[in-house]
Amino acid sequence: MKLTHFDKEGRSKMVDVSDKKVTRREAVAKGSVFMRLETLKLIKSKKISKGDVLGVAKIAGIIGAKRTSEIIPMCHPLGIDAIDINFYIDEKKNKIDIESRVRVEAKTGVEMEALTAVVISAITIYDMCKAADKDMVISDIYLAEKRGGKSGEYKRKIGSKS
Repeated sequence: MKLTHFDKEGRSKMVDVSDKKVTRREAVAKGSVFMRLETLKLIKSKKISKGDVLGVAKIAGIIGAKRTSEIIPMCHPLGIDAIDINFYIDEKKNKIDIESRVRVEAKTGVEMEALTAVVISAITIYDMCKAADKDMVISDIYLAEKRGGKSGEYKRKIGSKS
């Protein structure tokens, strides 16, 4: 497998996408934040002192996805067409599962934007709840699927949390 972000001398580079075609691209990423049941109940009942944890985490994740190229050096700036972030509360496992879905019409994919949305949402949950629960764990962040572009469709099979 050839790594695309290195030149012939092994130095990092931004991939030239100027000859690629604009196509519809979509990526889905997932992750989880584990916490004490009491913390989960505080989030669910919106009793965390900093406010609506999941509402703020969603906005933060959207902002993170839109600014991915500013924090990941070799990412191309993209005009994102759609971002959707959903949270699934699992009281049996004391966790919140996060799923982001990002779409764009572009020359390059949005996998990094989808992953960034999950990461930023997760650390926002941590930030807003750390006074109540410093033992939270952010875990299992992965690309679940992608569509579009030359490499076509990908759906995670091995070790999938889906």
